[in-house]
Amino acid sequence: MVSISFLPVFLWTDSLIYLLITIIVASLFYIRKQAHLVAPWKLVLQRKRGVISIMILLCYVMIGVLDSVHFREALPAISGDETQHYSTEVITLLDLAVRPLREHIEKTYSAPLATHLFVREIQSTANGKTEYNYPLLKFSGAHLRHSSDKWQDIKNTVMKSTLKGLLFWLILCALLSFLIAKRQQIPFNKTLSHILYGHYPYPIKTVFFVLLVLILLLMNLAYLSVNYHVMGTDKVGQDVLYQTLKSVRTGLVIGTLTTLVMLPLALFMGIAAGYFKGWVDDVIQYIYTTLNSIPSVLLIAAAVLMLQVYMNNHAENFVTVAERADMRLLFLCLILGLTSWTGLCRILRGETLKLREADYVLAARSLGVSSFSILHRHILPNVMHIVMIAIVLDFSALVLAEAVLSYVGVGVDPSMNSWGNMINSARLEMAREPIVWWSLSAAFFAMFTLVLAANLFADVVRDAFDPRVQAAR
Repeated sequence: MVSISFLPVFLWTDSLIYLLITIIVASLFYIRKQAHLVAPWKLVLQRKRGVISIMILLCYVMIGVLDSVHFREALPAISGDETQHYSTEVITLLDLAVRPLREHIEKTYSAPLATHLFVREIQSTANGKTEYNYPLLKFSGAHLRHSSDKWQDIKNTVMKSTLKGLLFWLILCALLSFLIAKRQQIPFNKTLSHILYGHYPYPIKTVFFVLLVLILLLMNLAYLSVNYHVMGTDKVGQDVLYQTLKSVRTGLVIGTLTTLVMLPLALFMGIAAGYFKGWVDDVIQYIYTTLNSIPSVLLIAAAVLMLQVYMNNHAENFVTVAERADMRLLFLCLILGLTSWTGLCRILRGETLKLREADYVLAARSLGVSSFSILHRHILPNVMHIVMIAIVLDFSALVLAEAVLSYVGVGVDPSMNSWGNMINSARLEMAREPIVWWSLSAAFFAMFTLVLAANLFADVVRDAFDPRVQAAR
């Protein structure tokens, strides 16, 4: 009998993420064959801000994808039992990649790169006396002979990881330059000269610099995390860096899946209301005005509480804690999507009211072109720049809104890692003396970087896809 060392687990959000990745890949192949779509994306890649934001967003996406491959590890075989049993704990590829962070759990709080607990405890000394002091950590700095050697050890670790990162970066840059030279069919040294002096149409030098920063950051975090808690630990001793990485998937899921739920409603309702006017406009305005009159927090709270009652009454449908948390996350995305489409709908309605009076639209209607063709060929392309910028701004707002919802208790499941839960727990830590600042700082920095990169990317995409900006140039 062949035993499998793991049992795949497919959560609802995992399936939707895989579907989204498939759609994006298919869209890339489609865009490559459309010259009018390739041109704007080339403009995006020729802007330094666009390249930097794309590289940062790709780092977040890679972490989120690794954290979306769930499985249960096989338990050791029991003699006389041929049945393979699996752990009830669901883990991901990211958990395997950062196993030291996941398994090195201390007793309680510890500061970043500390070797002692953050709080004093009464402990016995070697000579039998008791003292009130800071106990040594179980894992962080355990390899040191004396605590005074910490900073020298950190310095040596940073130097080694930096040198290895520089070597890996040089090899990667040489490989990328070779591929560019082969694609352009020019000598390798000439390619390096073009990149160095900025003669290449794309900001390759910026790509190499950002790649250097990301590699050095990754290498230093990876090597330091083996023996230290780089961002400290929380109340139960769990590594804060691990919590921050695990929260990336939650933020991406809430931002992307909610946007996908909201976008079709906003596009269809907004364009239809602005183009057809009359009773269609009245009905759509009545719908989103009524929806806006209901406090969104109360609507979300009611929906989440109803889901919680359903899961409690049908506990047999949710084998693991991860499945319960994932169902709540999915339902939260759906209810957020159904309550957040009204803003974009209003903007698209106003823009469509203006576009329907444009000369080219009036000419198309006078020639007998169908309303569907006008909407598809004339209205939709001219509002896509608004859709692009609104999607990313809504994505940023949804990532930030998750923290507010977790604060009032209607956000993601408390067992799920999220920046909102980290901030929610940090509000009590900030009242301590001395304050525990690293959990809040880690969540804030991760959210700030993601939202900033998304907004910069939206700004570049808007400039590239807006026909009026291109006409002005």
